[in-house]
Order: sequence, then structure tokens, then C-alpha cells
Amino acid sequence: MTTSTFPKPSTELQKNPLISFGRGVCDYSEVKPSDIEPAIDFLLEQAQHAVDHAVDPTTPANWNDLVESLEDATESLGRSWGVISHLNSVADTPELRAAYGEMMPKVSAFFSSLGQNLALYQKFKELNQSAGFAKLSTAQKKVIENSLRDFRLGGAELPDSQKPRFAAIQDEQALLGKAFSDHVLDATDGFIHVVHDLTELTGLPEDAIAAASDLARQKNLQGWAFSLHFPSYYPVMQYAENRSLRRLMYEAYVTRASELAPQYTKGKLDWDNTQNMLEQLRLRDEEAHMLGLANYAALSITPKMASSVEEVDLFLTDFARKSKPFAQRDWDELGEFAKTELGIADGIQPWDTAFAAERLKQARYAFSENELKQYFPLPKVLEGLFGVIQTLFEVQIKKADLPTWHQDVQSFSVSNAAGHVLAYFYLDPYARPGKRGGAWMDDARGRRELPNGEIQIPVAYLVCNFAPPVTVDGELRQPTITHDDVITLFHESGHGLHHLLTQVTALGVSGINGVEWDAVELPSQFMENFCWEWEVLEKMTAHAETGKPLPRELFEKMLAAKNFQNGLMTLRQIVMSLTDWRLHSRFDAKSAQGQAVLNVSREIAAEFNVIPQPEISRWINTFSHIFAGGYAAGYYSYKWAEVLSADAYAAFEEAAKLTGSVLDAKTGKRYRTEILEVGGSRPAAESFKAFRGREPNVDALLRHGGLSATA
Repeated sequence: MTTSTFPKPSTELQKNPLISFGRGVCDYSEVKPSDIEPAIDFLLEQAQHAVDHAVDPTTPANWNDLVESLEDATESLGRSWGVISHLNSVADTPELRAAYGEMMPKVSAFFSSLGQNLALYQKFKELNQSAGFAKLSTAQKKVIENSLRDFRLGGAELPDSQKPRFAAIQDEQALLGKAFSDHVLDATDGFIHVVHDLTELTGLPEDAIAAASDLARQKNLQGWAFSLHFPSYYPVMQYAENRSLRRLMYEAYVTRASELAPQYTKGKLDWDNTQNMLEQLRLRDEEAHMLGLANYAALSITPKMASSVEEVDLFLTDFARKSKPFAQRDWDELGEFAKTELGIADGIQPWDTAFAAERLKQARYAFSENELKQYFPLPKVLEGLFGVIQTLFEVQIKKADLPTWHQDVQSFSVSNAAGHVLAYFYLDPYARPGKRGGAWMDDARGRRELPNGEIQIPVAYLVCNFAPPVTVDGELRQPTITHDDVITLFHESGHGLHHLLTQVTALGVSGINGVEWDAVELPSQFMENFCWEWEVLEKMTAHAETGKPLPRELFEKMLAAKNFQNGLMTLRQIVMSLTDWRLHSRFDAKSAQGQAVLNVSREIAAEFNVIPQPEISRWINTFSHIFAGGYAAGYYSYKWAEVLSADAYAAFEEAAKLTGSVLDAKTGKRYRTEILEVGGSRPAAESFKAFRGREPNVDALLRHGGLSATA
């Protein structure tokens, strides 16, 4: 079968930007909400046509006629829907949101029906058992094997009487996940606090005050305005001497999307995610039981590295046990410092912790995060990041001119030494209204061999939420980012490299596709390590005013402070992971009512954490990773993959002992070949072992994090 047998778009539809970009990239600025329904309806029709052809008895069960033609149609649908989903995350408007929500059930229903199509499942089984299967490439075989597994998990073996309910569960989960994310964004966008007296902002850095002034002007307000977007919120928590201001901002932040949301956030009850979480957990539990599994955690790990629910629980509880003494030490030190040096006699409160930690760091290491930030202008950081990538992986990164969705978005090409373009990526660096918080990498287009034999090169989105450049005394200053932001940028670039440098041509396992979810963070967390190397920082820093690189003395202080409060931060991540895991493995969602989800988070915090969870906190109501971001019963994967990434980086540390540089091209080539290029075409455990020559161990992670006796 060839794509020429597919339904053809009408002349009018050919002008639709969600159809017209074909194999290229979308002209994002041309997409209108009214384009969504006709484009997706047509692509759904086209995809269904491909499904009907695939299950036709006369269609041979081989790679080209079955897999390739089906992949071709479903990819077109997936890429256009991906554009819409992306715009919904980075350029949200009421009209776009409504159009996106209108079509989501149709798209969800199609992919649910695909997973439940018994005739299609039989065709894949026929291919798997055919003589032709042995002639397929390793990657193609893996696509077939993964597909068979996904058919089973998608309900293909369910009785016909149960399939409508199973499909409805998928639709409901998709809508609830979108609603959860919308509530968080609305609650974040809906809060503005205005300060009219500059003395109330004592302690805040100049750029944070300038940003607040800019925000006030944008909102047609007098004074200085603060939002709950992280670049606006966190400097207040970290630097403001005004304890009342810190408390006000903290309480607004931790009650977002809950019944305790501030009175002045309109529609606060509509944004309350309490019931949404319960409904999602009930649906996930029902889905798992329909597939014959004890709980959703068991369903979640089926395609992952972890072998059992008990293994993950033991991994997390053991990690908690090892890190808790270090966290307790950090907490005790912070409390004593707040009492004796900051005069917080009534005991340290949640709105004091970031402020006290910053002051303690300054006292102990004689530098502040704001001082350090001045050495990290974003253009210079990008130059340094690209230098690391180019040195390790023998590629060239250059500016490109792809169509974008906002004036701040940049695009780049990735080429080999001969100048042949291997991939493209976008960078959307700054926070703004209508843009979802956090940072992420997403797949705009995957690498694959097209039916005509050409190679479709990959494209990725790298999205961050850094503080935008501000105007001071009428002059626009170049944007500077914190060292934490630098780490975030390197992290997302690691995901990007996994997607962009793949050499696999079978779409289902190229790049990040098909990689076990608890291993997908390996390349991202691996890249973070370079943010602590002098040979890297020396070349990627330039003071915003003087242009001078980071002084070695300041670097040494920064390095000494690397694991400052890391016991607390590590334990926080483990508590979040355990909350996710227990909600999906032990929680009785069917009979749960009211604040049951919140109560689970409190119980786990009481058992494992050293910081009491404040009564007012509703942090779980904004835990988008597990309720809107695909990490349900999978948040543990950050720590799981961190073991792999730290151990992988240790190979570069070992090379540095011989070569004098962690930017060792020989080790980088081996890492690229064995980890990045193979994507999901083989199990992650095999890829790690091929690179490292042995099974992973936790020693490097504990050493890097200062959580071992020898650290």
C-alpha cells in the first residue's frame, strides 16, 4: 500500500496549516483554533482508512504493507495533534483551549480503538510468527514486540462486551488530565499581588524588582506586581526580608487548584483538583483490574525496567532510609540558624525555609545565588552548552530559521562534521502568561525511513520557564539565569540529544520512543553533571556587566555548596515518589472520599520526611507530573534513572583521570553509540551494560550527592 490510496484533502483543506506542513514543520503562527476541527477530522478519517486496510484479509502481514502504511497515517495524525497540544501548553488562549478540548475525545477514542482492535492484533501476531520476521532489523523486531505488548495493555484481548468501557476509561482520563492541567495554569495565572511600597521589597535583587515593575505595567497596575509563576514567585521566597510577604505568596502558591485558593482567584471552586485526583485514581484502578492486574502500579511497570511493584517500593524506602539522616541534619542546621541568626524565635515556618537556606548558604560559603546568577547570561550559557555537545558528540549546532509560535523562540540545526543536517530543535526559554510552568522536551517529529526510502530527520521542542529579560532605567538587559536554571537547560538538552541523535529508522523505537519510562531520564540527568565542571563553566560564563568569566574562587565556593541541603532535597523527591507509588499501589480509590489523596501525602510525609507538612498545604493538587504529565506510578523513575546517569557519568570521570578532561571525545562517542543512537531499539539495561561493561550500581549517585560516608 502507498499513501496515494489514502483520502486526499480538499483544495480548501490543503491550505490548513495543520495539513499543509506535510513532512516539514508547522507554521505555528498561522494556526487558528478554527483550523483544528477540520484538520483533525480529516486526519482521523485518513488514519482509520489505514487501519481498515491493515486488517483487510488481503493485506499481507509484512512490515511494509502492515506496519509502515499504518505508521504513516497515524504519524500524520499524531504530529498535527502534537502541534495543537504543544500550542495549548505554550500559547494557551480560551479559544485554543476550547477547540483542543472539543477534539480530544475523538483523538483519544481513535487511539483507544487502535489498541483494542483484535483483528489488528492478530495481524501483528501473524507477522511476529511469520518467516519474514527473522529477516527484519533488530529495531523493527522491537517495534513488533512492543506493539504486541501494547495491544495486550490496550485491551485487545478483552471481551467485546468490556471494550466500550475500557475505551471510555481512556477518554475520561484524557479529559481529566487536561482539566487538571488547565486548573493549575488558571490558578497560577489568576493570582497577582501588588506591592505599593518599595520598602516592602527589601532584600529582593534588582532584576526581580525590575521584573515586578514590568509585570505591573503589563497589567496596567501601579507599583510592583508578583505572580505565582516560578520566576516571579521564588525570588520573593528566597530573598524578601518581609516575612508577611513571603507568607502571603507561599500560602497562595501551595493552595492553588484547591478548596483553599485565595478568595480573589475567580472561579476557585471550578479550579479545585481534589475530586479530579480521586476520579483519575479510580479510573486507573479500574483499568488495571480490567487487564487482570492488582493495581495501576503493576500496569505501569509492565513496559518498564523495574520487575515488580515490591522492587520499586523497596528501592524508594531504602533510598529514604539512607537519605533521612542527612536530611535531618540539614533541617536541624536550618532551624538553628533561623533561630540564632535570623531572629525567627517562633520556629522556622514553610515560608521561611528558602529565605533561611539562602542566608545560611551566604553565611557558610560567602556567596549568594543572585551573585552567581550574574555570570550566566543565557546566550553565553547556550554557547557553553553547545560547546559541550559539539565536543563530546562530534556535531555542529547552528541557528536555523524555522517558523515559531512566539518572538522569543529560537531554532537550531544539528549537523555532522561534514555539514549534513541530522536534526533540528526549538528553544522556548522564558515564562509568560498562557504558558504551562516547568520545563520539558517534546517530540515534534521523529526519525524514520519513509516509504520512498528517504530519512525523515527528527525535530524537538526544548521548553523552559526562565525569567525573561527586564528593562532597567530604560535599558533592556540581557537575560541572566540561575545555576539551577543552567542545570535545567542541560537536563532538557539531554532529553533532546536522545531524540535528535538517534540512528534508528523504525519510528516506534527511534529516539526516546520505546525507551522504558524509568530509564528515559538517564540522558537528561547525565548532562546535568557537566554544570559542575570548571572546564565547562569557565567557558560558559561572562558577568552581565563586566563580561569577565566566573572567578575560580567563586566556583570553588559554589562547588563546596553543591550538596548544600541535598539531604532535604533528595528526601523531598523520594517522598513525592512514594506518594505517587502508594497512591497507585495501595490506595483504595473506589471507596475514598473528600481529602483522601491529601491524607495519603500527609501520612507518607509523617513517616518518611523530616519537615512537617503544613496544614494549609495542598501541593498534591498541583502534582501535574502524575495527574497530567504521564508520570503516574512513574515518578520514581527520576531517582531510578539517576542511579544510571551518575554511574554513566562516572565513566567520563574515569576518563578524565587519564586524559585530563571530562569532555573526552572517545568516551563521548561510545556513549553516543551505545545510549543515544540506539534509542528504544533494545532494552535500556542492555544499552547501559554495553556502555559501562557491567550492571549499574548506586555508589556514584550517593557520592555525587554527598549521601555516603566517603562523599
